[in-house]
Amino acid sequence: METSREDVGIAIRSAFLKKGVQQRFSLFGLIVLSVALLFLESINAKPINYLRSFVKDVIYRGSYAVSLPYKGFDNISNIIKSHFNVYNENITLKNENALLKDQYIDPNFLILENNQLRRLLDEQISSKANFVSARVMLDKQSPYLNSFIINSGSNRNIKNGMAVLHNKNFIGRIVDVNFFSSRVLLVTDLNSKIPVVIEPSGHHAILSGHGQKNPTLEYLPEKHKLEKGNKIFTSGKEGIFSPGIFIGEVEKKANNVVTVSLATELNQITFVNIDLENMDQNK
Repeated sequence: METSREDVGIAIRSAFLKKGVQQRFSLFGLIVLSVALLFLESINAKPINYLRSFVKDVIYRGSYAVSLPYKGFDNISNIIKSHFNVYNENITLKNENALLKDQYIDPNFLILENNQLRRLLDEQISSKANFVSARVMLDKQSPYLNSFIINSGSNRNIKNGMAVLHNKNFIGRIVDVNFFSSRVLLVTDLNSKIPVVIEPSGHHAILSGHGQKNPTLEYLPEKHKLEKGNKIFTSGKEGIFSPGIFIGEVEKKANNVVTVSLATELNQITFVNIDLENMDQNK
């Protein structure tokens, strides 16, 4: 005997009515709580901002703590593998040591290299840039989200919109600041739009992320002439970032799409620098 649609509807309504009052109240309570949270997110008040920052800090720190066991197991695995390969590594090191003994290094070369390193250190100390260093806590890499969570926030005078660098190369900007953590939106993120200038042509453009490894240049002049290897810097337009921060180079042009090769591999970053030069402007 076939079951009609009306019988199915009656069965569903009957099943819902049989649910206890406590279950239906829980569902209603969850809906009300969700609406309340969405409403609180739109409120810009100091008590709400403090509460929001506290909750985010707890979530970020909790995520970092949860990831520690996985990292610990990974380290143990690497130690075990290293232990099994110690014999071969010992033979390789002995061969390399024998080769090094046969080579003669001119002490004048070592003196020259030492002087170069000293000059490099002096340049870093005398730099006028106002940097704050931070460690990457969480690395969120996906086709739809490219960002870092760093372990510094308003406690280090970090503000929204500040430029984030790695080895003096621009990699992104601060988009969310908490007490002891901040989120960095990388140049490869879908929502990243950075005003840039291209050397040597002087063309201005927008560097747009697409969730992939290489961002692209948009809003170029119609008769632009770009070549592989042309350098790309922040333009400083609208006062968002300091001008002249190196980003990368033009990689190739295909089907009127110009891709950019970044100066820094974003998946190899442990520490970053936050540029506080425009701190007063970003307050």
